[in-house]
Amino acid sequence: MTKSQHSNEYLIGVDGGGSGTRVVLADVNGRELARATGGPSGLGLGVERAWREIEATCARAFEAAALPFDWRACALGCGLAGVNHAGWLAQFHATAPDMRALAVESDAYTTLLGAHGGAPGVIVALGTGSIAAVLDERGAWRIAGGYGFPSGDEASGAWLGLRAIVHLQQVLDGRAPADTWSDALLACTGGVDRDGLVVWLSGANQTTYATLAPTVFENRDHPAAAALLADAGREIGKLVAALDPAGALPVALCGGLAAPFEAFVPAAVRGRLRAPIADSAAGALQIARRAVRS
Repeated sequence: MTKSQHSNEYLIGVDGGGSGTRVVLADVNGRELARATGGPSGLGLGVERAWREIEATCARAFEAAALPFDWRACALGCGLAGVNHAGWLAQFHATAPDMRALAVESDAYTTLLGAHGGAPGVIVALGTGSIAAVLDERGAWRIAGGYGFPSGDEASGAWLGLRAIVHLQQVLDGRAPADTWSDALLACTGGVDRDGLVVWLSGANQTTYATLAPTVFENRDHPAAAALLADAGREIGKLVAALDPAGALPVALCGGLAAPFEAFVPAAVRGRLRAPIADSAAGALQIARRAVRS
């Protein structure tokens, strides 16, 4: 840990995922000073890109608070997608700027801390990717899902988008009739025909596929979209059951797709849903504060 010579020192909580970065800036006592948002900083999109987005978003937070930005005055807590990849995590630490302290955890853990205020509970984080986590009565935590795109991240935006694009492919081939959903999907890709879609597909990643997710909810009455949302709801139920088989803990759906998905989770889970107390950036602020004290 590098100690700052600055008279003012700051804590920063970072929530970094495949769709965006959220930062909360606080003073050394944890009093919130400003918030800011930026581009994606999940490690799967590249460590250099992650640091670039984190730094730019932190700078915006300091600007919003009318304060000068200097890493050496900051203790940074990060909840990031992709930290389970040891190589990415090591590179992230190795390329970190000189700062007071740096603590990095899974975004699942910081989401869990924020959602239940450090108390026992289950979260299912639903954004570009997805992951579920539980904190039990003994203070131990574990996760389910979160294996990453394209094989995992069930019920995520990328998972929805990857499956939704199949409908458009079938329409362009004449295997299914055109409809408002296929029109919306085609508009999202910026293409006009099969060849244009092939170009879009060749450059698509999890963030790109996640941009299609809103069309699924907007066309929920379409039979294929309805079936996809029902599948996603069942996947959310399976994640919760794996972490809390007794069905005793409160459950918080978190992330950008939490509210749209609430109606599609199984009834037994829906009855245990609680609104998150705070977000992942607030949970990351907690680990920044711990890092300063350690």
